[in-house]
Amino acid sequence: MFRWLIGTIALSMMATQALAADPVEIHVGYLGHAGIKSTLSLVEQPADNDGIAGARLAIEDNNTTGKFLNQRFILDEIRVKDSDDVAKAATDLAGHDDYIITDLPADALLKVADALRDRGTVLLNAGAIDDRLREQDCRANVIHVAPTRTMLADALAQYLVWKQWKRWLLVSGSHDQDKLYADALRRAATRFGAKIVQERTFEDTGGARRTDSGVTLIQRQMPVFTQQAPAYDVLVAADESEVFADYLPYRTWDPRPVAGSAGLVPTSWSAAHDQWGAVQIQNRFMKLNMRHMTALDMQAWTAARMIGEATARTNSGDPKKVTAFLKGPDFSVAAFKGTRLTLRDWNWQLRQPILLADGRMVVSVSPQEGFLHQVSELDTLGVDRPETKCKLQ
Repeated sequence: MFRWLIGTIALSMMATQALAADPVEIHVGYLGHAGIKSTLSLVEQPADNDGIAGARLAIEDNNTTGKFLNQRFILDEIRVKDSDDVAKAATDLAGHDDYIITDLPADALLKVADALRDRGTVLLNAGAIDDRLREQDCRANVIHVAPTRTMLADALAQYLVWKQWKRWLLVSGSHDQDKLYADALRRAATRFGAKIVQERTFEDTGGARRTDSGVTLIQRQMPVFTQQAPAYDVLVAADESEVFADYLPYRTWDPRPVAGSAGLVPTSWSAAHDQWGAVQIQNRFMKLNMRHMTALDMQAWTAARMIGEATARTNSGDPKKVTAFLKGPDFSVAAFKGTRLTLRDWNWQLRQPILLADGRMVVSVSPQEGFLHQVSELDTLGVDRPETKCKLQ
């Protein structure tokens, strides 16, 4: 009994000493662009803290677990303008942050990745959806949390094919990112057995439609633009530039559903998502920010939680150990999507289900039933291992 008592006291003293020790600090950077991109819909204008708000919530979640492991997570933020030196800003962050969550355009992200290549800093891409960042322009120090255009297009195509809506009228914008999305939709149509019966381009002439006569103008323009099309089941719009797609539903010449950049939209997250415990995080986010959680918020939250999960699982603040676990076969992270998410080891893209939402409800979640894969059904979305052009460097 005496020996047992002495042993208990000794263990208690060791635990007390561990708790009294200074916690291990894990610094996480957030590098995003200043300003917000205006949308056609006044009710969907992004907030100033779009993205970073999700990262802040994840840091709180990390610190809840970190209390028991004597770890403390700290978030450092830098916003850059188009005229700023993004590589210098990233280097400044990397001076005290071993992980940087980024919300940057593709070219800027590549500049940052190349500038930090020899420093050991891990970048987690939460914003850029460009496939080339995972393919011909892939970098070994970049983990991609945001889904790709091909993942989004494949998710939509699977559902439309499952519905037997296989005849598409494809309408794309005239800007470069619109053309990239249109390319992804063409690829998805070929991949899953849909047919594009006709393609049309909506030229951006720069005209303003928010005028007293705007509704009348749109109501006349959109039916004329979509008339005399071959028989089709669904109009699929590629309009990442936010020029025309939101004007299409209920205004097409033929009574047809709209999907893609408007109507039924593929997305990594929706404020309407309520399955698999999502209401819990939606409510917590709303309480902190007095607004709904966006896809960018969720992507940033997931990125920060990936760091927290790997740090907790390794019980280490050593960036090399944490990064090795992140990129290892045992890593996974829960993100309220019905399955644990893992990384594709050929290009460091996060596998994830894609929601299909109409702005008010989540209509479906892809991959759809019946689309099989020999490794993971999630790999039916986007570029698969045999197709990849990535050579990590």
